[in-house]
This record gives sequence, C-alpha cells and structure tokens, in this order.
Amino acid sequence: MELGFETIGNATLICHDRGPVLATDPWIRGSAYFGSWITSHEIPPEQLAHVQACPYLWISHGHPDHLSAESLAGLRDKELLLPDHYGGRIARELAAQGFRVRVLADGVWTPLSERLRVASICNVAQDAVLLVDLDGELLIDSNDATDTGAAAFVYAAVQKSRRAYLLCLSGYGDADMINFHDEQGRRLPPPALAKEPFLSGIEGILSAFGIRGYVPFSSQHRYQRTDSAWANACATPIDVYRTRFESADKELLPVFCRFDLARDDVRAIDPRERPEVLHAPEEFGDSWSDELERGDVAKIRAYFARFEHLRTFLGWVNLRVGGKDNRIDIAPGHALGVTFEAPRASLMTVIEHRVFDDLMIGNYARTILHGPWPRPPTQALYPDFNPFVAKYGDNGGAHTRAELVAYFAEYRRRGFLTPLADEGGRLLARSMEPYRS
Repeated sequence: MELGFETIGNATLICHDRGPVLATDPWIRGSAYFGSWITSHEIPPEQLAHVQACPYLWISHGHPDHLSAESLAGLRDKELLLPDHYGGRIARELAAQGFRVRVLADGVWTPLSERLRVASICNVAQDAVLLVDLDGELLIDSNDATDTGAAAFVYAAVQKSRRAYLLCLSGYGDADMINFHDEQGRRLPPPALAKEPFLSGIEGILSAFGIRGYVPFSSQHRYQRTDSAWANACATPIDVYRTRFESADKELLPVFCRFDLARDDVRAIDPRERPEVLHAPEEFGDSWSDELERGDVAKIRAYFARFEHLRTFLGWVNLRVGGKDNRIDIAPGHALGVTFEAPRASLMTVIEHRVFDDLMIGNYARTILHGPWPRPPTQALYPDFNPFVAKYGDNGGAHTRAELVAYFAEYRRRGFLTPLADEGGRLLARSMEPYRS
C-alpha cells in the first residue's frame, strides 16, 4: 500500500507509508487475562506480515489485550513507542527486558516517515490516545482511553486535517469487570446484557469534533475459559456494526478494514472467526479448589495496605479462595466491604506483580459488595476503588496521599486533566479533590 492503514485483531492499527511503518497494540498471538480473552477473529497472514515488517510499535497502556507479552516476544527488533505515563512503569520494565523504548512527550508531533507523524496524549487513568497524521489525513486511535482533557488538542488537529477517522472502544460494555454477585451467590445481571444501542452516541462524538468516520476498534474479543464464557452473552458481535449512521456525511467503516488513502479505496478484511472452543481454568494454571498457602495472606495484606485512599471509605477486603474467606481489615470504622472470589494462582499473580485489574477484567473472578454502597454494583468500585488501586497505584506508583498529590498535579500541569461534566466526570473530579496541592 502506498499510503493508508489497516485494522485487525483487537486494537491493532497498521499504518503504511510506502510500506508498513507503525502498528499499535499488537495482540497477534496468545490469550489475555489468564486465558480468559482471545481475539474474536484470527490474524490473517498478510496483516501478520505487515505487523512484523513495521519498524515501530506503539503501546497505549498495560492491559494484556494491548501490551501482549507473548506477541512482543516475536517482535524484539522493533522500537517501542510509549506514552509518557506518570511513573514510567511500562517503559522501565520493557527496557529492563531488553526492548528499545522511546517515550513520546504529550502533545508533541513526532515524524516516523516522510508522510507519517504521530502525537501521543496520556490520560490520568494510565491510558493514552495516539493521533496519526498520514499526509494530512488524521487517525485518532483512542482505543480504551476516555477523555480527561485532550478534547481541545484533538479538535484542533481535526480542523487542520483533510479528513479524520476515529478508532475507539465501543459496544455493550463487557470490557470491564462485570461479574458481580449478591451475598447469596447469585450473579447480578450486568447492564451489557440489555444490549442498548450505542452507535448514535458515536455519531454524536463525530459530529461534535467534525470527524468524518468511525472504525469500530478495541472491542474484538471473546471469552474462552469455562468460568468466564458466561460473559460472551455480553460481548458485541461485529454484525452490530454492519449498518450505517443516520447522517449521510458520516462513514461507518468495516471493523477490519484496509483503507488505501492514495486511491481513496476502503475494503473490508474478512478474517476467519475463531471457533468457539472452551478451556478449563486449569489449562491456564488456575484451580478453584486451591486454597491460599502459607504467607499468601501477609502478601495480600501488605498489598492493600499501600493504598491510603482505601482507608477513607472501605472497612475491609475479603479474599475467598478455595471456598475459604480471608478477611483483610482496611479501616474497621467504615461499614463498606468487598469480597473478591478467585482462584489462588491468578490472584497471587496480580498481587505479586501489581496488576489487580487483570484479575477483574477476565470476568471469571467474582465481586461481592457488602454494606450500603452509594452506587449500583457494576458502578460502585468507581471512582474510589478501581482507579486508585489499579490505575494510580499499580500502574502509576501513587499510593500515599503525598504521591497522589504529585500524580494529579502533574497531569494538571500538562493540561490534560479536565474531567467531563457528566456523572462519571463529576465523580472522578470529586475523588481527586482531596489531593490538590
């Protein structure tokens, strides 16, 4: 391809300028979240070869469907381009593994070839947006990132482009922890089961920014563990995207597509759908009958003790492993508690490697809330538990009050921390308010 792009896999964008130059979030082999997720469709040999031919790879954030260790193992000759995430954990750990790493400053355009340049923008949740300028045509790879302050930068870039295309996560809402149960052990139906239409919301974003079209992105996975297969009913099949926007001037491109910009030619890529084969958790090292071993509870207690913010609202955390409860006191004066029921192997992996999100997003571990939580179960752990543990803490290295003050101050200094005025944005702003310097 002379000039253009392809989309394949889950969140892989391949950009061409007289050949492949850049691929994003290359999850091209293996599974994610302890075997729970697999790409919904295979990677065709042609696109696999294009990823392997790219001199540059961009990794948006640390979730294993974006930063795939198994995939990167076969791509060690590439230069890895990384967002400037606070704390630099991903850059530091990949460099220690021998990868060539370059951190891109926020909002700075970096040329990668004669007609291809990129600009990366981090957000406070340790995710990032990548803008790709292909000779005046703009791609906005927003993957899983929410807008916490980059709107003005993106809008200005759109206005300067001939055409702009948005690539971002969409769907019914299964790409998060949705496996909540009540205290009697009954699963609480997640909102994703309602299969509410969502394309009108995407169209509204396109209109607000003046963006020409949308490529469904960062959503093409399914569940393959026997204990997470229930969540396939919440996933978004690609058939949902085989329609049109209401506005005649807005384009809905195929999920997997090849867009030759030089010829103005868009064609669908038709990869083979993966067969629906389920695997027992034991195949991935998990057994629900395993109990915690000697010393495990002390490690778990030390892990949760690091997060000072939890003491402002949470009484206790319980780990139910092998059918046995292991209660960890956080701040006993508070009435709220939470139980995480999980197999020992993956639980202790996320504790020891500080990647708690990976346990939850797999949707085989079960979450049970205790006490008068102020929000519905599937929303209750936001914004005070999950972001402070998995985003600011595990990934950003901010655990204490002083560390959180510095963390939020840095994103404000960059100008990319302005929560939206919707309910979620207001809650996020309120949770950060005690940590103003």
